[in-house]
Amino acid sequence: MVAPPALDIVGLGMTTLDVLIRLGELPTWEHGARIDAFGLDGGGPVGTACVAAARLGARVGFVGIAGNDAVAELKLQSLRENGVDASRVVVRERPETQVVIVLVNEETGERVFSGLRGFGDDALRPAELDRAYLTSAQWLHLDGSHAEAALSAAQWMHEAGRRVCIDCGKTEADSVPPQLRELLRHVDVLICGSGFGRALTGYADPWAAGEAALACGPRLVVQTEGVQGSYTVAADERFRTPAFPVEVLDTTGAGDVFHGAYLVGLLRGWPLGTIAEFATAVSALKCAHLGGRRGSPTFAEVAAFLQARGLEVPGEP
Repeated sequence: MVAPPALDIVGLGMTTLDVLIRLGELPTWEHGARIDAFGLDGGGPVGTACVAAARLGARVGFVGIAGNDAVAELKLQSLRENGVDASRVVVRERPETQVVIVLVNEETGERVFSGLRGFGDDALRPAELDRAYLTSAQWLHLDGSHAEAALSAAQWMHEAGRRVCIDCGKTEADSVPPQLRELLRHVDVLICGSGFGRALTGYADPWAAGEAALACGPRLVVQTEGVQGSYTVAADERFRTPAFPVEVLDTTGAGDVFHGAYLVGLLRGWPLGTIAEFATAVSALKCAHLGGRRGSPTFAEVAAFLQARGLEVPGEP
């Protein structure tokens, strides 16, 4: 058997094909709408984070599922052309289902998603995972999908002395599913969107929610709040990192690239404040482009962005 490649990060989760449509008003059954811009791009929380990390110089692999048609090939092409190893993606003998229509508001850059019927119905099983491949990486990045496989993978990582990060997205729910709570017990870093901390802990205040979330398993909690920036809470540290004011074209994938950049900072051993500022810059640069991955910057582009604002460019520790 071929030995697994040496990886910095392996993502286990969702990757999609995004059909992006930027427009000023939504069509109705009575009236169509003029489209300002159109594009195809890869998407999905873990898939996009993997691309962001790879573009910043990390060695990255992705584990997930794909169909066996041309749509699936387009989806996987987005990973490969950005340097992400997709050799452990499990192919299902059916058409691709992880397709998302993304409607982007041309005035605000905010978006709404519509998934294909059957999206998310299929999940990886633990028996389909390559344990040696996963544990060859320093970090495992999850998004809560493939729940049983994700739990097994997280446990294997800790048994191998590796670390686990999870992306828990923005939510308006009142609670967190039991399977996700169990997974959080095996996570080192929780990066979540607005509302998740409240759903997990019952606290609306990001500081209180972050401190309570530490008792659920993670050693580090970062909650992103869009234009308000992010809130970082660790056992001995807490701070807010403001967002960079930029002209926004599309916010699709802004949180996902933040996660990929954050993992790169953790790999390099930077201070938490430096990591948060770096990841925030990556997210800001992405928002100037249509699509979650197309605008994901290189390290040189992030360095130029920070230098132009009189900020220090992080280096090796």
